[in-house]
Amino acid sequence: MDDPFLWLEDTHGATALAWVNEKNAASLKELKSDPAYQTNYDTLLTILDATDRIPAGRLHGDVVFNFWQDKANPRGIWRRTSIASYETASPNWETILDVDALAAAENKNWVYKRASCSPDLTGCLIALSPGGGDTVVLREFDLPAKRFLDGGFSLGEAKAEAAYIDANTILFSTDFGPGTLTQSGYPRIVKMWRRGERVEAAKTVFEGRAEDVVVSPGVFQETSGSTPLVLRSVSFFEHEYFAVTPEGTALKLPLPLGFDAKGMIGGQLIATLRKAWTPDGQPALPQGALIAFPLKEFLATRTFPRVGLLYAPGPRAMVEDVSAGRDAVYVAIFQNVTGSVHAFKRDAAGAWSDTKLDLPAGGSADIVSTNPFGPEAYFSHQGFLAPNTVYALRGETGAAALKSLPARFDASPYVSVQYEATSKDGTKIPYFFVRARDASGPQPAILYGYGGFEISQTPFYWSSVGKLWLPRGGAYAVANIRGGGEFGPAWHEAALKTNRQKAYDDFIAVGEDMVARGLTTPKQLGIMGGSNGGLLVGAVAVQRPDLFGAVVCQVPLLDMIRFPKLGAGASWVGEYGNPENPAERAVILSYSPYQNVKAGVSYPPIFFVTATSDDRVTPVHARKMAAKMEAQGHKVLFYENTEGGHAAAANHAQQAEMNALTYVYLAQKLGLPR
Repeated sequence: MDDPFLWLEDTHGATALAWVNEKNAASLKELKSDPAYQTNYDTLLTILDATDRIPAGRLHGDVVFNFWQDKANPRGIWRRTSIASYETASPNWETILDVDALAAAENKNWVYKRASCSPDLTGCLIALSPGGGDTVVLREFDLPAKRFLDGGFSLGEAKAEAAYIDANTILFSTDFGPGTLTQSGYPRIVKMWRRGERVEAAKTVFEGRAEDVVVSPGVFQETSGSTPLVLRSVSFFEHEYFAVTPEGTALKLPLPLGFDAKGMIGGQLIATLRKAWTPDGQPALPQGALIAFPLKEFLATRTFPRVGLLYAPGPRAMVEDVSAGRDAVYVAIFQNVTGSVHAFKRDAAGAWSDTKLDLPAGGSADIVSTNPFGPEAYFSHQGFLAPNTVYALRGETGAAALKSLPARFDASPYVSVQYEATSKDGTKIPYFFVRARDASGPQPAILYGYGGFEISQTPFYWSSVGKLWLPRGGAYAVANIRGGGEFGPAWHEAALKTNRQKAYDDFIAVGEDMVARGLTTPKQLGIMGGSNGGLLVGAVAVQRPDLFGAVVCQVPLLDMIRFPKLGAGASWVGEYGNPENPAERAVILSYSPYQNVKAGVSYPPIFFVTATSDDRVTPVHARKMAAKMEAQGHKVLFYENTEGGHAAAANHAQQAEMNALTYVYLAQKLGLPR
């Protein structure tokens, strides 16, 4: 198809960046001139940099790790403390790596991404991104000496993954040169690298195909030893698993493609099922179930074992998160988008027990961290009007409040209500609505959604909205549309590929329901979403321009005819379908925002936010859509941050700026009182 804006796909090209700089200057001038901008920015940065935030702890043996950013450490510090110290009001933190100091010393724009440590904590593999994208440099860190290890396990810039099998052996994937990546741009070869070997001598364990999404290493660590696996993703949601032998060979496991491994405990490989599965000669296991595959038994006998069923969800329930500790499997289970945490234990006879932990009811109950080498486990609870509290496991069912986030706004005047809208095909779509308790009549409202990749929108403490939006007479809603995981894999599958329009119908139905209930009006209703949520708000704004008063479209996909050719887009054919397939192309073409936007239509004003360093979706979707709409005479603002990757912000200052711009924009367009 004729596309006059293909030149904007040259992400780092001089002409394209000149266009970006011009649009940035115009947008920043307009939004930052609003008197509310600086107040918004200062308020948000204070919240983000606050030293009374809860330091999220990751348990490993007798220590707790944490990555922390604040005003003094904008790039962040990676640090640790003992479990006993962490559970006090003022932990005694030991800085392991100062990313700001490292970036200054090496003159690199380092953004910390993650760290993976050996079982004995002698070494860690630290992933640093130049600018915040998915491309990283992996470097081995000597943990006792607190320095990078000369001659250690290190990998150059790539979308690489690595994990320790033991202190002297890693399983890894990276870009090994021409022909070693998938069509999605991810590694397809996994190797085993032993200390003292040159990387060129590392043994190939498994090699996937170019048409695979990715081939990844994975190691589950237990007190009894490590279990190394290779995960071959034949699509975004279908996987084959291979056990890696001590000799470095890969043995395919007899598991269905819908098997989604979560952890190991006592030789049992714990997983959820994206599809129903009937193992040979055994009872059927339903879609969405939590199961245990006796991996150690299978490897020892090479005969198919009895698969255990831990939990089978009902029609309005789903398994949100799973984490295997030393003594139990902890599972966040949501019923009608309200969460609880359960502990599953296996007795000597092989039977699994299910114990619901004593956590607050309502809102979201989630797993923070479990210890594969000890009895400790941390959980959290939060709601739209309840700040996050972290709980520590005490005994079999008890959970003691350990750390609580101070309230960032006075929640007493507000109420959170769950409503249901009826979608075009009659399906009931839940959504949460937060507003002043004594409000009457319609208000300026933000409607937020995602609707893809089996990602659920569960209750969360939205401190920025609570501080900057609600007190000025605003309200907001969070939609639980199909395509997400709110009710398990079937809820996701309902909006896959040629059924994609159902997600958009659901979101439109929620907007219509808000108007019908008198909660807001079309002129007061703003919509916001990022990534797949950016596609969502872009699509519905084009389809129903009469229903919305403003749009904030963040790091979006928008050109759905060319999406497989942009960034990591080829990996998402399993979600959206393939534009090269005529039947799927026709459906994609029917909703793709870039192809359907037209001159002469009165669309709501749109603010596009993206990042140059986003190597996942890439900024070209937002660039092209903004340029096309502007050429057609529509009201558009565009802002592209240079850093931050797919998050569009690499530090608290950039995050505060992005959100301050967003709230100014929505307040202006929706008529929020000053």
